[in-house]
Amino acid sequence: MIKIVGIPALVGTYDNYIWVLFDEHTAKAWVVDPGESQQVIDFLQQHNLDLAAILVTHRHFDHIDGIAALKQNFANCTVYGPELTPFNLIDKRLREGDQVTLSGDLSFQVLETPGHTEDHISYYNDHLLFCADTLFTGGCGRILGGTAEQFADSIIKLRNLSDDLLFYCAHEYTADNLAFAAYVDPGNPVLQQRLKETVINYPALHDGKVGTLGLEKQINPFMRFDMEPLKSQLLAKGSAETPAQLFATLRTWKDHVDQGVENIN
Repeated sequence: MIKIVGIPALVGTYDNYIWVLFDEHTAKAWVVDPGESQQVIDFLQQHNLDLAAILVTHRHFDHIDGIAALKQNFANCTVYGPELTPFNLIDKRLREGDQVTLSGDLSFQVLETPGHTEDHISYYNDHLLFCADTLFTGGCGRILGGTAEQFADSIIKLRNLSDDLLFYCAHEYTADNLAFAAYVDPGNPVLQQRLKETVINYPALHDGKVGTLGLEKQINPFMRFDMEPLKSQLLAKGSAETPAQLFATLRTWKDHVDQGVENIN
């Protein structure tokens, strides 16, 4: 049985999670987006695990800077990553529709999800989705290399996946994101319940229990950018009706809140 834990990284600056998947019976482990290495090495050694592969979602340093040291410590580790990522430690480059088979019990399909960056990909199967900075709990990443049109398309791709998927993002920004979500979607009862139930233990080791994609579809404004009642608010802010413009208007709104241009408290 595959287990999952989240190891905190870059605490206090970017508040990442490095996701470690492992099988205690085979002593094999797989890591998603290691922006740092030592805490991953420590965890693997403490649990007598051998690192078999690393999955990369995109080019940013907080997702790849730990790879070199992990490769030095686990020489047989294979690094998978996007075809468009300019990083020479990627061994196998991936495009949408590719399948990554990690073991007899673990494989992923590749989905191209640009927008945060131009090279971003996500990994999913019948149970799990690793979407890094494309989708956060209650939010999404900033546009840092991709386009609003790409990001809108990527969100719609994720929205079309199964509600039952457990989704794993790369940062602990939940409190901030849900506060913004409640500000722009105050009449959402599912969101209000999510706020009441939210417990954040970062930077403790994450036990791997996360929300479903179906719940995100109900509470995350970035998954509802082209739906009412949010759509009307975005049109009132001057957005055109195209998905790209609606998404861009919502993303700019969140950026202004983050920058203190607009106070939601």
